[in-house]
Amino acid sequence: MLPRMNDLRGFTIGATDGDIGKVAEFYFDDVSYTIRHVVVDTGGWLAERKVLVSPIALRGIDWEHRRITAALTKSQVEGSPDIDTDQPVSRQHETALYRYYGYSPYWTGPYLWGPVPYPYPGPVPSMSAVAIERERRWNWEATERDDPHLRSSGVVVGYYIQATDGNIGHVEDFLVDDRSWTIRYMIVDPRNWWPGKKVLVSPDWIDRVDWNDSKVHVNVVREQIRNSPEYDPARPVEREYETRLYGHYGRPSYWSERHDAS
Repeated sequence: MLPRMNDLRGFTIGATDGDIGKVAEFYFDDVSYTIRHVVVDTGGWLAERKVLVSPIALRGIDWEHRRITAALTKSQVEGSPDIDTDQPVSRQHETALYRYYGYSPYWTGPYLWGPVPYPYPGPVPSMSAVAIERERRWNWEATERDDPHLRSSGVVVGYYIQATDGNIGHVEDFLVDDRSWTIRYMIVDPRNWWPGKKVLVSPDWIDRVDWNDSKVHVNVVREQIRNSPEYDPARPVEREYETRLYGHYGRPSYWSERHDAS
């Protein structure tokens, strides 16, 4: 399933012994475009404090009741490292958080989530040999930098999308894989250029992001965007639509054998 990220805002995060708070936003890394932390507003319970909850702790989403269950206790959350969510979250902060909860850091292994392809422990959904090998592409040591690599979803929404030959619109939202917590698509609103249609752009097509100028540069031309299959927010994104989308751009899909991270 590929829910819209903003649709998850306001969901209650439930611990094993009570509610922690509500989803405020998300932090994703700008290497694999995967959500690494859910920012939870604890409200009056912890004196307006916001805490970070890793998808590793999440066990299920109840869409009807707008609730996400977490394998945590309230005392665990209360004793977690105090992190100022109004400031960039550094690798040092993440290390402290992972050490506190006893998680294996995602940057210490070859897969999307370090030693495993998925964030939660225990049995994972069956994966083909091709799918498993596809995940073995994250060289975190090669991408280590001194600057923060985590980005706030609340900040990036609104960024301009720049094709190779001009602006095509802005980021309206993201579609997230609810198993791996990977951002599969940016929802682009091109109304300033071409009103009445929304389109999807994969993070795999990003050339670079200018964080200072709030611009995402993608390796496509405007006409490709204009003629791409239209995204209908009222309908779930299914594999048939994704196949047409990747075929339109002539790019290997994220589920195909030909996909790589180059």
